[in-house]
Amino acid sequence: MTRLIYLFYSLLLALGMLLTSPYWLYQILRHGKYRVGFLERMGRVPARLLRSADTPRVIWVHAVSVGEVLAVSGLVQEMRRKFPQHRVLVSTTTDTGQALARQRFGEAGVFYFPMDFAFAVWPYLRTVIPELIVLAETEFWPNFLRLAAASGAKIVVVNGRISDRSWPRYRRFRWAWEKTLANIDLFLAQTEQDCERLRTIGVSAERVRVTGNLKFDVSAPAPPPIFESLRQSLADENAGPVLVCGSTVEGEEPLLLSAFRKVRTEHSGAVMILAPRHPERFSEVADLMVTAGLPFLRRSEWNGEPLGGSILLLDSVGELAAIYALADIAFVGGSLVRRGGHNIIEPAQHGVAIVVGPHTENFRDVVSQFQSRDAVRIVRPEQLSRTLIDLLANEGERRALGQRAQQTVQSQMGATLRTTDALERLLVARQSAQPASAKAAHNP
Repeated sequence: MTRLIYLFYSLLLALGMLLTSPYWLYQILRHGKYRVGFLERMGRVPARLLRSADTPRVIWVHAVSVGEVLAVSGLVQEMRRKFPQHRVLVSTTTDTGQALARQRFGEAGVFYFPMDFAFAVWPYLRTVIPELIVLAETEFWPNFLRLAAASGAKIVVVNGRISDRSWPRYRRFRWAWEKTLANIDLFLAQTEQDCERLRTIGVSAERVRVTGNLKFDVSAPAPPPIFESLRQSLADENAGPVLVCGSTVEGEEPLLLSAFRKVRTEHSGAVMILAPRHPERFSEVADLMVTAGLPFLRRSEWNGEPLGGSILLLDSVGELAAIYALADIAFVGGSLVRRGGHNIIEPAQHGVAIVVGPHTENFRDVVSQFQSRDAVRIVRPEQLSRTLIDLLANEGERRALGQRAQQTVQSQMGATLRTTDALERLLVARQSAQPASAKAAHNP
């Protein structure tokens, strides 16, 4: 019966891909998405992943996109330090995640995650032969989990969470999720609520524990080359205040542009640095600014021109986290509309005052930590302009808000070490349980 269930799932997945193929073709042709790495996704293992005699033991870390790559960055570094006998490989699903992973971890050990078909998954498991598979947050692919468990790998979910949006779906299909999640050896969750939700959908209590949120441990990135040029240009022309609006999504930019227009009536030299969440929307957002009649420059075309009173469209990937340091106020997007919000830890690391909208379900626990310390301002769309103007008018309040945000981050650190310790115990237990012949194969 179980085999039939997986076969039915694979057929549904294939049918779904077939029916949605016009969308994927559009994304490939219009935006260039999914074109790179297509063969890797279909199961062709790149030569750079072939096992080495020097490091035959492998840990496979999967991080879907940019957010997950950032979350596991410190963990990957710590694993490489603590497990020098292992090679740590990192897979991603999105192109932006792939680019950031290659930048952070080096190209040799980074690749695209295979589609969830046995013909695509099995070549990786057979070639890489991972001892440990580490999944960031909630990447529960049924075929992958079944085949990975059958290969003998230990499977761990780190930084695990069940969002408010996905929680009803997990409960509704508990009968299916319980079987799928039985393949996972250990869940390291962000909060006790996440643990309770996992237990409710059938994960046994001994396989779940709280280790905290890895994103609090992520070090602020080194400033990109453009950072100093921007800082110097803003200082030379005495431009400001600076609003950095990051990870914005469709429906938010018109609200932010309207708010910026009102801010400029109070501060003629104000600057907005606007960073849409998805690169394929850069041109769309540029068109919005043309329609709004607001002066703007693209970061990709900026050559030191004055920025006072205008908007810089950050049409780049991987620079936003560092550029938050330039802000007097940071707005974090996905929150004025119903998209669940994005990571507010990045601006908090720089001690910047943070404003978000009311829809922050994806970062429920992070935002609640900041709320409990009065370290974030949550506003409805109609309150946005007034809140920005009031904070800009009150430097003491604005600075204090940023300082409390930075202190909140510092108070929540430590998840990386707790997670690494748990992984080490699992690896030791796996090694102890192996037959002598298997140990010899791993230790030639």
